Amino acid sequence: MQRAIKIVDLLAADWQSVEQTATVLLAAFAGDPTGWPDLAAGLEEVRESLGPERISRIALDEGDKVLGWIAGRSDYDGNVWELHPLAVHPNVQGQGIGSLLVADFEQQVRQRGGLTVWLGTDDLSSSTSVGAVDLYPDVLGHAARIRNLDRHPLAFYQKCGYVVAGLLPDANGFGKPDIFMAKRVGGLGVDGDVV
Repeated sequence: MQRAIKIVDLLAADWQSVEQTATVLLAAFAGDPTGWPDLAAGLEEVRESLGPERISRIALDEGDKVLGWIAGRSDYDGNVWELHPLAVHPNVQGQGIGSLLVADFEQQVRQRGGLTVWLGTDDLSSSTSVGAVDLYPDVLGHAARIRNLDRHPLAFYQKCGYVVAGLLPDANGFGKPDIFMAKRVGGLGVDGDVV
Protein backbone atom coordinates (compact mmCIF):
# COMPACT_ATOMS: atom_id res chain seq x y z
CA MET A 1 0.00 0.00 0.00
CA GLN A 2 1.38 3.41 -1.03
CA ARG A 3 1.85 5.77 1.89
CA ALA A 4 0.39 9.30 1.51
CA ILE A 5 3.21 11.72 2.27
CA LYS A 6 3.06 15.48 2.45
CA ILE A 7 6.08 17.75 2.70
CA VAL A 8 5.71 21.06 4.51
CA ASP A 9 7.81 23.76 6.13
CA LEU A 10 8.90 23.00 9.67
CA LEU A 11 7.69 25.89 11.81
CA ALA A 12 9.24 26.96 15.11
CA ALA A 13 5.78 27.41 16.65
CA ASP A 14 4.93 23.75 15.97
CA TRP A 15 6.85 22.43 18.98
CA GLN A 16 5.47 18.89 18.57
CA SER A 17 6.84 18.62 15.04
CA VAL A 18 10.14 20.20 16.12
CA GLU A 19 10.54 17.56 18.86
CA GLN A 20 9.49 14.72 16.52
CA THR A 21 12.01 15.98 13.97
CA ALA A 22 14.82 15.90 16.54
CA THR A 23 13.78 12.35 17.46
CA VAL A 24 13.89 11.30 13.78
CA LEU A 25 17.34 12.88 13.48
CA LEU A 26 18.65 10.90 16.45
CA ALA A 27 17.15 7.64 15.18
CA ALA A 28 18.49 8.12 11.65
CA PHE A 29 22.02 8.81 12.88
CA ALA A 30 22.08 6.35 15.80
CA GLY A 31 25.51 4.78 16.05
CA ASP A 32 27.11 7.41 13.80
CA PRO A 33 29.95 9.07 15.71
CA THR A 34 29.40 12.30 13.78
CA GLY A 35 25.70 12.29 14.72
CA TRP A 36 23.93 13.96 17.60
CA PRO A 37 24.49 12.47 21.07
CA ASP A 38 21.15 13.30 22.69
CA LEU A 39 17.76 14.97 22.27
CA ALA A 40 19.09 18.35 23.42
CA ALA A 41 21.73 18.34 20.66
CA GLY A 42 19.12 17.19 18.13
CA LEU A 43 16.75 19.97 19.15
CA GLU A 44 19.55 22.51 18.83
CA GLU A 45 20.28 21.33 15.27
CA VAL A 46 16.59 21.47 14.35
CA ARG A 47 16.09 24.95 15.83
CA GLU A 48 19.18 26.22 14.02
CA SER A 49 17.60 25.11 10.74
CA LEU A 50 14.72 27.52 11.32
CA GLY A 51 16.92 30.63 10.96
CA PRO A 52 17.04 33.15 8.13
CA GLU A 53 18.34 32.03 4.73
CA ARG A 54 17.45 28.44 5.65
CA ILE A 55 15.18 25.74 4.31
CA SER A 56 13.69 23.27 6.78
CA ARG A 57 11.08 20.80 5.48
CA ILE A 58 9.47 17.72 6.98
CA ALA A 59 7.73 14.69 5.50
CA LEU A 60 4.50 13.85 7.31
CA ASP A 61 2.24 10.80 7.14
CA GLU A 62 -1.56 10.90 7.09
CA GLY A 63 -1.64 11.50 10.86
CA ASP A 64 0.92 14.34 10.68
CA LYS A 65 3.66 12.21 12.21
CA VAL A 66 7.16 13.29 11.14
CA LEU A 67 8.81 10.59 9.02
CA GLY A 68 11.74 12.57 7.65
CA TRP A 69 13.46 15.92 7.59
CA ILE A 70 15.69 17.88 5.24
CA ALA A 71 17.34 21.21 5.86
CA GLY A 72 19.87 23.50 4.27
CA ARG A 73 21.37 26.91 4.16
CA SER A 74 22.19 29.49 1.52
CA ASP A 75 25.78 30.23 0.55
CA TYR A 76 27.58 32.14 -2.20
CA ASP A 77 24.95 34.89 -2.34
CA GLY A 78 22.16 32.33 -2.76
CA ASN A 79 23.69 30.65 -5.83
CA VAL A 80 24.60 27.53 -3.86
CA TRP A 81 22.75 25.78 -1.05
CA GLU A 82 24.16 23.23 1.34
CA LEU A 83 21.88 20.25 2.00
CA HIS A 84 22.38 19.35 5.66
CA PRO A 85 21.02 17.19 7.11
CA LEU A 86 18.74 14.62 5.55
CA ALA A 87 17.17 12.22 8.03
CA VAL A 88 14.52 9.56 7.51
CA HIS A 89 13.31 7.44 10.42
CA PRO A 90 14.83 3.93 10.12
CA ASN A 91 11.36 2.33 10.26
CA VAL A 92 10.43 3.95 6.93
CA GLN A 93 13.78 4.09 5.11
CA GLY A 94 13.78 2.58 1.65
CA GLN A 95 10.22 3.74 0.91
CA GLY A 96 11.11 6.77 -1.22
CA ILE A 97 10.73 9.40 1.51
CA GLY A 98 14.36 10.52 1.25
CA SER A 99 14.05 10.92 -2.52
CA LEU A 100 10.86 12.96 -2.10
CA LEU A 101 12.56 15.22 0.45
CA VAL A 102 15.59 15.76 -1.80
CA ALA A 103 13.40 16.59 -4.82
CA ASP A 104 11.35 19.00 -2.70
CA PHE A 105 14.53 20.64 -1.34
CA GLU A 106 15.82 21.12 -4.88
CA GLN A 107 12.50 22.76 -5.86
CA GLN A 108 12.73 25.08 -2.84
CA VAL A 109 16.28 26.07 -3.89
CA ARG A 110 15.15 26.71 -7.48
CA GLN A 111 12.28 28.91 -6.26
CA ARG A 112 14.86 30.99 -4.36
CA GLY A 113 17.01 31.39 -7.48
CA GLY A 114 19.65 28.85 -6.44
CA LEU A 115 21.74 27.09 -9.04
CA THR A 116 23.52 24.29 -7.19
CA VAL A 117 22.97 22.07 -4.16
CA TRP A 118 25.99 20.53 -2.43
CA LEU A 119 26.43 18.16 0.48
CA GLY A 120 29.10 16.28 2.36
CA THR A 121 28.80 12.60 3.16
CA ASP A 122 31.51 11.16 5.40
CA ASP A 123 33.05 7.73 4.94
CA LEU A 124 33.75 6.61 8.49
CA SER A 125 33.49 2.87 7.92
CA SER A 126 35.41 2.29 4.68
CA SER A 127 32.19 1.69 2.79
CA THR A 128 33.54 3.43 -0.32
CA SER A 129 36.77 2.99 -2.24
CA VAL A 130 38.12 6.21 -0.67
CA GLY A 131 37.78 4.99 2.93
CA ALA A 132 40.86 3.69 4.78
CA VAL A 133 43.04 4.94 1.93
CA ASP A 134 45.80 7.56 1.82
CA LEU A 135 44.26 9.86 -0.80
CA TYR A 136 47.39 11.97 -1.27
CA PRO A 137 48.83 13.01 -3.65
CA ASP A 138 46.10 11.96 -6.15
CA VAL A 139 42.99 13.20 -4.35
CA LEU A 140 41.11 14.10 -7.53
CA GLY A 141 42.02 10.77 -9.14
CA HIS A 142 40.51 8.93 -6.19
CA ALA A 143 37.40 11.12 -6.47
CA ALA A 144 37.07 10.26 -10.16
CA ARG A 145 37.32 6.52 -9.46
CA ILE A 146 35.16 6.36 -6.33
CA ARG A 147 33.03 3.24 -5.86
CA ASN A 148 30.42 2.34 -3.30
CA LEU A 149 31.44 -0.84 -1.47
CA ASP A 150 28.81 -1.24 1.26
CA ARG A 151 25.56 0.77 1.20
CA HIS A 152 27.18 4.18 1.69
CA PRO A 153 24.81 7.16 1.16
CA LEU A 154 26.91 8.01 -1.89
CA ALA A 155 24.76 5.59 -3.92
CA PHE A 156 21.50 7.22 -2.78
CA TYR A 157 22.70 10.68 -3.76
CA GLN A 158 24.01 9.41 -7.10
CA LYS A 159 20.52 8.01 -7.82
CA CYS A 160 19.20 11.51 -7.07
CA GLY A 161 21.56 12.93 -9.71
CA TYR A 162 24.42 14.15 -7.51
CA VAL A 163 28.03 13.79 -8.62
CA VAL A 164 31.23 13.67 -6.62
CA ALA A 165 32.65 17.19 -6.64
CA GLY A 166 35.64 16.56 -4.38
CA LEU A 167 37.10 14.91 -1.32
CA LEU A 168 38.43 16.25 1.94
CA PRO A 169 41.00 13.66 3.00
CA ASP A 170 41.22 12.73 6.67
CA ALA A 171 38.29 15.01 7.64
CA ASN A 172 37.32 12.61 10.42
CA GLY A 173 40.76 11.08 11.06
CA PHE A 174 43.21 9.23 8.85
CA GLY A 175 41.45 7.38 6.04
CA LYS A 176 38.04 8.87 6.93
CA PRO A 177 37.29 11.47 4.25
CA ASP A 178 34.33 13.70 3.63
CA ILE A 179 32.92 13.18 0.14
CA PHE A 180 31.55 16.36 -1.42
CA MET A 181 28.69 15.93 -3.86
CA ALA A 182 26.81 18.50 -5.93
CA LYS A 183 23.98 18.87 -8.41
CA ARG A 184 22.86 21.76 -10.61
CA VAL A 185 19.19 22.41 -9.88
CA GLY A 186 18.72 25.74 -11.66
CA GLY A 187 20.11 27.28 -14.77
CA LEU A 188 19.82 30.00 -17.32
CA GLY A 189 16.85 30.03 -19.65
CA VAL A 190 16.85 31.33 -23.21
CA ASP A 191 16.36 34.89 -21.97
CA GLY A 192 19.13 34.57 -19.35
CA ASP A 193 16.78 34.17 -16.40
CA VAL A 194 17.32 31.46 -13.81
CA VAL A 195 14.91 28.59 -14.35
